[in-house]
Amino acid sequence: MSHTRWRLAREKKLAEGYTESPEVAAERAEIRLAMAFAQAVYDRRRELGLSQTELAERAGLTQAKISRVEGADTVPTLPLLRRLALALDASLNIALDDGREEVTFVAHSAA
Repeated sequence: MSHTRWRLAREKKLAEGYTESPEVAAERAEIRLAMAFAQAVYDRRRELGLSQTELAERAGLTQAKISRVEGADTVPTLPLLRRLALALDASLNIALDDGREEVTFVAHSAA
């Protein structure tokens, strides 16, 4: 499914002077953050050559939980963030600024 059509429709509305309510803007920011986290987990897992099942075993979770994380279908708790960072052998960095959400896993250097 392509979300490009939705993005273009939203951009057209904004160009016509439409403004989003603060609630809609906040919800959009939350969705972007969830999607950024999901993408970061997926990218790091693939970088390590792990399956969802293998990552789940490393983190003491189920494959279904990893699938929900990577699908942005769950709100991660701090303990879950820690488990994933340890299982992915990386530090988790989250930058939250006005209008920008960035989530990255930085691999631990081989010492």
